[in-house]
Amino acid sequence: MEMETAKASGLEQIRNEAVDLENIPLANVFVFLKCTEKGLTTGEGNERAAVFGPNKLEEKKESRILKFLGFMWNPLSWVMEVAAIMAIALANGGNRPPDWQDFVGIVVLLLLNSSISYFEESNAGSAAEALMANLAPKTKVLRDGRWAEEDAAILVPGDIISIKLGDIVPADARLLQGDPLKVDQSALTGESLPVTKCPGESVYSGSTCKQGEINAVVIATGVHTFFGKAAHLVDSTNQVGHFQKVLRAIGNFCIAAIAIGMVIEVIVMYLIQHRHYRDGIDNLLVLLIGGIPIAMPTVLSVTMAIGSHRLSEQGAITKRMTAIEEMAAMTALCSDKTGTLTLNKLGVDKDFIEVFADGVGKEDVILLARASRVENQDAIDTAMVGMLDDPKDARRGIEEVHFLPFNPGGKRTALTYIKVDDGTWHRVSKGAPEQILSLCNCSDDMKKRVHAVIDKYADRGLRSLAVARQEVPEKNKESPGEKWEFVGLLPLLDPPRHDSAETIKRALHLGVNVKMITGDQLAIAKETGRRLGMGVNMYPSSALLGHGMDDSIAPVPIDELIEKADGFAGVFPEHKYEIVKRLQEMKHICGMTGDGVNDAPALKRADIGIAVADATDAARSASDIVLTEPGLSVIISAVLTSRSIFQRMKNYTIYAVSITIRIVLGFMLIALIWKFDFSPFMILIIAILNDGTIMTIAKDRVKPSPQPDSWKLREIFITGIVYGTYLAVMTVVFFWAMRSTDFFTNTFHVKPLLEKEEMMSALYLQ
Repeated sequence: MEMETAKASGLEQIRNEAVDLENIPLANVFVFLKCTEKGLTTGEGNERAAVFGPNKLEEKKESRILKFLGFMWNPLSWVMEVAAIMAIALANGGNRPPDWQDFVGIVVLLLLNSSISYFEESNAGSAAEALMANLAPKTKVLRDGRWAEEDAAILVPGDIISIKLGDIVPADARLLQGDPLKVDQSALTGESLPVTKCPGESVYSGSTCKQGEINAVVIATGVHTFFGKAAHLVDSTNQVGHFQKVLRAIGNFCIAAIAIGMVIEVIVMYLIQHRHYRDGIDNLLVLLIGGIPIAMPTVLSVTMAIGSHRLSEQGAITKRMTAIEEMAAMTALCSDKTGTLTLNKLGVDKDFIEVFADGVGKEDVILLARASRVENQDAIDTAMVGMLDDPKDARRGIEEVHFLPFNPGGKRTALTYIKVDDGTWHRVSKGAPEQILSLCNCSDDMKKRVHAVIDKYADRGLRSLAVARQEVPEKNKESPGEKWEFVGLLPLLDPPRHDSAETIKRALHLGVNVKMITGDQLAIAKETGRRLGMGVNMYPSSALLGHGMDDSIAPVPIDELIEKADGFAGVFPEHKYEIVKRLQEMKHICGMTGDGVNDAPALKRADIGIAVADATDAARSASDIVLTEPGLSVIISAVLTSRSIFQRMKNYTIYAVSITIRIVLGFMLIALIWKFDFSPFMILIIAILNDGTIMTIAKDRVKPSPQPDSWKLREIFITGIVYGTYLAVMTVVFFWAMRSTDFFTNTFHVKPLLEKEEMMSALYLQ
């Protein structure tokens, strides 16, 4: 028993001790994790699983009933709930049975509003579930000295796993001895090219092995992985939406107006007029029911639902309708680069191709780079063939003899072929410039020329690919051939989408500040920004921590740096999340676009998360709007549509506030001046009919604002008070003319209204 306790204590220490297992020497990893290259036993695995938990993301279960009831827990609903209780507990001062009509009507309205909000919210998928789906379900693990195919969920730190071509890495791990791997981690870090991982380096859960096979030791599982931390950021992001805050402010204003009216009524009726405490209860109910904008959430939801349908016709699926209002107010748009502003497909910039061989043109360099096979799924091979007018041109006029595929050691491909027209044998090779320079045995002068061009490319964030050619007179694929000739250099880049530059230009014109946030290198980010016309005022992610900046920038506060920057490079998910969070703290309404797992936390945190076309499930689930068309141009249409919808909602809000003031002030004055008692049920009918009629505002013809909209609540409240006071005065004048004068009888020759019920009906109709 003591021995088991000691083991558990040792494992707890491993879990809790902050050791950078990614960067310490590999031998120290084995010492710290108390494991060997022979793997763990089943017993050790079970003991560690009890401490570290399963290698999967925790799934939070939420009660649907509690979620539904939660929509009845807000200030507007509280007032209606108080009114419902008063209707059955104090109806007419207890002189008649409880007022079930009012009670049922109020409850039906509450259920209707809650149902709309609940179903709207339920449409949004769980981002954490989508992230879980990306974890590898199976893995090859060494347990009890034997390799076995097991569920990835059983993995614990210290396990030895095997990673091969096509595998999704099941947990964060350090590579052991063997040949380097090529790993695609673009969904995690935003890097557009697969990266080479050598023995001793770390690979992350959720990345995909594109080439090679090697063993690795697991260093982190579940929520502790790079992938899991992103999921945790998504799952922990549940801030109150901007629209909810505005609704709450409007609701609080209406409640305050009602409260003031009720306090005045109570003081005058009971302390000044000395009415019996059972009298006047209905008048208080009238203010409660009529003053509160009962159907405000419903009317605004219908307005946004119609707008949502229009957006879907433009290629933007709205998952959270309140995002429409927030998009109208958006002042900052943070955009991922890879796959969003760019195509996430390598291409060659023909304008920057450098030729070093005589008698060769730029198009010839591309054709000589046809030492490629698309079926190998190599990104560079695909890019080379993609530069040709027709992929078949890669082998047109030649007969392939031998193809040498890329390997991490040689860092080049080669093609030996026969020209069909004259039967001569030739060989071409493309690859890393250093390898091709060595292959050609170039002179120092040539090396200087080549390196000067490589440096020029690097300054612009372009990767270099070298091409060489050779004649093979012996007509034998094994022949060493003549001396290799260095032909040229090709600049590789992830080209911007054709519409990205125009989209950014229009966004800036509409008052939306666009910032690029990418996992790629700073030079690549600046070059992309230059091509898109969005500026090159960009910084490395270390600048967010106050590191890696030159002296001219260092004194600038981080918030100011983020606000003024055109973008950040080399960022991880937590950096994207932090940038969005800080912009929100600076009172920006922040949008975020992205397509990968690495974007999911920031998409969930942003006021408007926008998943672009072909985004991962995790990004789509964390977002509020999903684009069905490639590129960002649809965002501009969505912004303009959202601003039109905002104008309609603003008009309705002014209407709702003015109606509250009208009913509270008008009915209060009549009740106090003439000691007139009203029927609460009729005011409930008026509230329903008023809001039903005003729903037509959802299709009003309006002009979108040229700048981001904002809820100028002070202006709305003042306008509502002015309109409402005017309407209330007109109601009081109407009642006075009807009750105390012969104006309507003399002017319109109508029968005088003498009964209380007749006067009440006329008043409600007015």
